[in-house]
Amino acid sequence: MGLAPPTKREILLVCLLFAGLYYLIFVPAETLHNHFVSVPAPLSFPGDHTKAAGASRVYDTRLSWDAYEVPQTKIIAHVPGWSIIDRLYIYKGVVYIVSNQPEKVPDRAAIYSKGVDIEVGEAAEKARLPDDTDIRIIGTVEARALFGTGAQILDGVTYFVNDPPQFIRHYYHWAAELWFGFWRTYSSLDPSIPASGNTTLPPPRRMLFTRLDAFRWRDYSTMNQWIVRASFPGLTMEFIDDWDDRAKMGVPFVFERVVLADRSAAMAALNYQRYQRTAGAAFALPGSAHWWLAIRDNVVQFAGVGAAVGAGTRARPVITYISRQEWGRRMLVPADHERLVRALRRIEAAYGYEVHIVVPEKMTRLAQLQLAARTTILMGVHGNGLTSLLWMKPNARSTVMEFFYPGGFAHDYEYTTHALGMTHYGFWNDVAFTSPDIPLPAYPEGFQGNSIPLDGDVVADLCVHRLELEGEADEG
Repeated sequence: MGLAPPTKREILLVCLLFAGLYYLIFVPAETLHNHFVSVPAPLSFPGDHTKAAGASRVYDTRLSWDAYEVPQTKIIAHVPGWSIIDRLYIYKGVVYIVSNQPEKVPDRAAIYSKGVDIEVGEAAEKARLPDDTDIRIIGTVEARALFGTGAQILDGVTYFVNDPPQFIRHYYHWAAELWFGFWRTYSSLDPSIPASGNTTLPPPRRMLFTRLDAFRWRDYSTMNQWIVRASFPGLTMEFIDDWDDRAKMGVPFVFERVVLADRSAAMAALNYQRYQRTAGAAFALPGSAHWWLAIRDNVVQFAGVGAAVGAGTRARPVITYISRQEWGRRMLVPADHERLVRALRRIEAAYGYEVHIVVPEKMTRLAQLQLAARTTILMGVHGNGLTSLLWMKPNARSTVMEFFYPGGFAHDYEYTTHALGMTHYGFWNDVAFTSPDIPLPAYPEGFQGNSIPLDGDVVADLCVHRLELEGEADEG
């Protein structure tokens, strides 16, 4: 007797089995565990006539054009100081944009500079402007005369930094300006990032510094390297020696895709003029409201915290006061610090909040990240410790409270808070202010001092208002 034909149910089960096996075998493991869920095929090089049309790309170390036209550079996205560029060439230490329509290329001073320290004054501004020894815009004919018949490929996505060391070794300037601006620029290519933080963008492959040696990018709190390794575990880094090596080789290189940052160039942007934050320029590009979560969630998960921690408005609120009273600079009047601590403990007992008074330099890096991820309201005197707001989970109650010497104000943390969709309050003793009614930046005598006055009861009452009244209104 012959075997009975399979039933529809049996056929369906076999199909499901094969689909499951395909998923386990062929879907990359990283797809299952991080926010970069779909990595597209390597970027093609239009004008590369050495490969048959429609053929799958085989990894090659050289982009060859032989007798054909040099493939032109393509500006994918640009605002002053932040650019996404395909087929950017470098040769003997000079950056080249190859285009037969130079009038369509942004002013090179808005892309690149001499990468020297930022100093005040008209002469200093002129000294930062690039010339032909830094960056050139050339046509395909001149490119062929310079480059010959090909260029060595630097494949994948490169974070290209043309900043001086001046600000890089500072946690805030690294995390909330350079890293912040890079991801805000790059994520403009995926303006539909959902609240899960998942993105189709492939992670950058390398980070290249033209002006910085390998020992000068780590901050004194050793947070910079943690942020880098948590965000993109596979990222490699190149420094000025590597840049010089390529220049001395005397052969052209071509980047498949770069996200290029230049602090001096960004200072011409309208948003820089408004906020004095170079990353502010990148917000002129398209972007999702959830743009930062791909980075934030990777960092907090690296610290052993679930990505969802801090979400929603029903969990027990966490208030974190970052104390600078042992720092030696920019501190509260001692009696006012004690008054603030008492006021926070009062509302902790009355409302059941979880209150932490912390000194960051006495905490491990992991403990700082873990607490920040759980924090609902973060507060402290204007200073580096408030950079922890980057790891809070934005929701209707998420708030940053910053204490200034009366009459003083800086945009650093106010701008960063609002860029993440959270609420910021500044304090001058017993006066609180928030956007849009914020003062102009000012640094009066006493701004950096150790006698900053603060009415802790006013701070505590605003905490209750944010958590009990506004939180309920936002939920309802």
